[in-house]
Amino acid sequence: MSYYTGKGDDGRSGLLGAGRRVKDDPIFNAIGEVDELNSAIGVALYYTRDTMVRKQLKTVQNELFIIGANLASPKKKIDQANLGPEAVARLEGSIEDMGRRIPRLKKFVIPGGCEAAAHMHLARSVARRAERSVIAASGSLKIDNSVKVYMNRLSSYLFVAALYLNYTEGVAEAHPTY
Repeated sequence: MSYYTGKGDDGRSGLLGAGRRVKDDPIFNAIGEVDELNSAIGVALYYTRDTMVRKQLKTVQNELFIIGANLASPKKKIDQANLGPEAVARLEGSIEDMGRRIPRLKKFVIPGGCEAAAHMHLARSVARRAERSVIAASGSLKIDNSVKVYMNRLSSYLFVAALYLNYTEGVAEAHPTY
């Protein structure tokens, strides 16, 4: 098995059903940043001891592959490349569940805390960037709205998960001073 094809040596790459495009096309930025997000979540997962959050992160990683497939096939529907409304509802349920378990937030939070939370905050900022890239790519290609909603909700999930992990580890949140 070869781990390279050489097909992209000319600075172009292919999309399923949408031909070849230059590699700096907004769709490839979106695909790459979703991939980077998945890697950042993988690092956060490594540092996370909480079994509930670990299970949720593994589900999120799989769903990011679904989003990647959706982005890579903008003109051809692939049944496996669709997120249903249940994915967003699951994220919202997780946010609400963790939110009930932690003290109410009254101030802005400086990203950090325990190792898992610090990595969760980094993944959250990568999620925001990936979301912006998905929105930018949707200007020229049709991207399923469920992908946009999921990406928006995911950054909120990662933020609350960071707060929750700090709380369960007994690490106080740091707040900015103005």
